[in-house]
Order: sequence, then structure tokens, then C-alpha cells
Amino acid sequence: MGRGCFFYSLSLPLVTCVSALWNQQRKNLLLLKYLSLVEKPVSKPVQKLMSSETPIESPEVPTENTMSPKVPDVEEKTKSSGSPVERQETGSNKEECLELLSKRQRKKLLKQKQWEEQKDLRRQKRKEKRQKRKQERQSKLDFSNEGNDRKRVRREGVPSTLRLIVDCSFDDLMVLKDVKKLHKQIQRCYAENRKAFHPVQFYLTSHGGQLKSNMNESNKGWVNWKDIQIRTEHYTELIKKEDLVYLTSDSPDILSELDEKKAYVIGGLVDHNHHKGITYKKAVEQGISHAQLPLGNFVRMNSRKVLAVNHVFEIILAYLEKRDWKEAFFSVLPQRKGAVPLEEASGSSKCTLPGKEDEDNDSENS
Repeated sequence: MGRGCFFYSLSLPLVTCVSALWNQQRKNLLLLKYLSLVEKPVSKPVQKLMSSETPIESPEVPTENTMSPKVPDVEEKTKSSGSPVERQETGSNKEECLELLSKRQRKKLLKQKQWEEQKDLRRQKRKEKRQKRKQERQSKLDFSNEGNDRKRVRREGVPSTLRLIVDCSFDDLMVLKDVKKLHKQIQRCYAENRKAFHPVQFYLTSHGGQLKSNMNESNKGWVNWKDIQIRTEHYTELIKKEDLVYLTSDSPDILSELDEKKAYVIGGLVDHNHHKGITYKKAVEQGISHAQLPLGNFVRMNSRKVLAVNHVFEIILAYLEKRDWKEAFFSVLPQRKGAVPLEEASGSSKCTLPGKEDEDNDSENS
């Protein structure tokens, strides 16, 4: 008796060992049969031996009793013609194979079947995704072309000879928070002037101190700004006094027209109304002309007639384009100012408290 049989005889009865081997071999054959039914392999012709050829005799080797001789019989059954009886047998065999498969194997076969069934759907989704990306690229290209058209329109504008100056000599009267607000207002002025139909000659004078340090920290690109003169000198050192007009809300003189030969000065100050009348006093001390925008002739406001630097700047740009103060005011003034046309305000019975303080980012300009 062989060593293997001797081992089985010691551990388990011989009948139990043979039964276990038979069940395992049967499961393997059924699984092979199921896979052959699903995949439908192409049968290969069996080469026949020629009559002249004789099989080579080989010495007999003792081998274990296995079920391998029955495999060709299973394959021959799968290759038979599709009669109703055979199809019924095939279906029953398929169900029998599925019952013998483990839960994981059944899930795997089910996923593979679903993957095959959804192949067309995945192909359609990929096609739709490609078309969507193509449309997005086309829309971006159209948008960039529109942006280039807008830039070309801006360049076709007629530059004005009017000089507009932002006086930055109030640096020592502001805290860092107010300096940052002034920096943002100057950035807005620069951007609006670049796209204006009649851009003005833009000046920043007395540039230095906290403002310059903040501009270097937050936006170093200001050194590459175009169509602007950023100077450390005072505006009186650059332009004649007789050509200067300081715009201040405390001036008794009202500006009716803009003289493009003049240079108009806007006080670069964000002070929360702590230094009222400082720009008017400065203009008087320096002996230069001063005036205020004709805001009271066209607009009724719920607050003092004090505007931020960028608001004054944008109103002048709008007037150069429209040549109408009323349109210029209402195209720029923010809603928080509560501005209404003067004729409407005179007809209403509502009253507002005089001297109401304005927002934090306003300065002594009007």
C-alpha cells in the first residue's frame, strides 16, 4: 500500500477520503463545464494519427485514480448540436454549476455580465463628455475674443488733456487700516481710467510713507502701471499754481464745467470725518483755486456731500463722456448714499437728519 493511502488510513477512513476526492473533482469538472458554456470556446480539431505512425510505447507508470479521462466527454457534450433536449440539459447543468459556485464567484460573474451589458452606455457617456468639453473650450474661446474686442474699443477712445491728481500728502493723518482703504480706492481709479472712453492724465503725488509700503507688500505690480505718473514730489512742484483747482466739499465755489487745460486735485484722505475742512484750508493756505462738484444742484442725499476718492474720479470720467452732471452722478453714486433727483426730493414730504456721518471709506472730497 502506498504512503498516501497509509496516511489516510491512519487519519480518516478510506471511504471518506475517496468520497472527498470525488466531490472535489466533480466540482472542478462542473466549473470547467460552466465556463466553457459561458465563454463558448472554439473547438480545436483533433489531429489523427497516420496509419503509418505507431504510438511510442512508454513504460507503465503507476498513477493515482483521477477523473481526467472524463473531461473529453464533457467537452464533447458542449460541442453537440443545439437540440431542445440538449439545450434543456445545458440549462440544468448551468444552474447546477451556479449552485456549486461560491458567493464571491457568483458576484464576480454577475459584475462581469453587467459590465458587458453596459458597454454601449459607457461609450455613449464618453462621447457626451467629449462633446461637453469641446463646447466649454469653444465658449472660453468666444469669451476671450469678446474680451479682446472690448480692449480694442478702449484703445480707440480719445484721451483727454485734463489732468487729475490724487494728493497723497495726508499719510501721517491716517492709520494703517485707512491707508489700505486708500490703496484700494487708487487701484479702482487706475482700473476705471484704463477702460474709460476719455482717459485723463493721472497723477499720484507725494507718494511715499505708509502708502508706498502697503503697495509694495500687497501689490508689487504697481511699478508696472501704465498711463499714470507716480511721483514723490508735491503737485505744486509739478504744475503751475494757476492751473490747479482743488476739489473740496467745503469750498463755496461750485464747479459748472470742466476745463481740460486745468489740473484738478483730489485729496487722498480716508479720515472718518475726523479732519473736516482740511482740504479746503490747505487750498487756501497754498493760494490755489478750489471748487466743489455741483452735487447739490442735481442730487438730494441722506448723508453729507462727502465722496470717496474713486467716486470723485469716476464722476469726472463719466462727465467727460456724457457731458451731463446728472447722468454722471447717478451712474456712479452708490445706493447707500440714498441719492435721489432733486426734483423728486423737493416733492416728497420725507425729511432726513442733517449732518449725518458718512461711511468710513469717504474722504473730504466733493
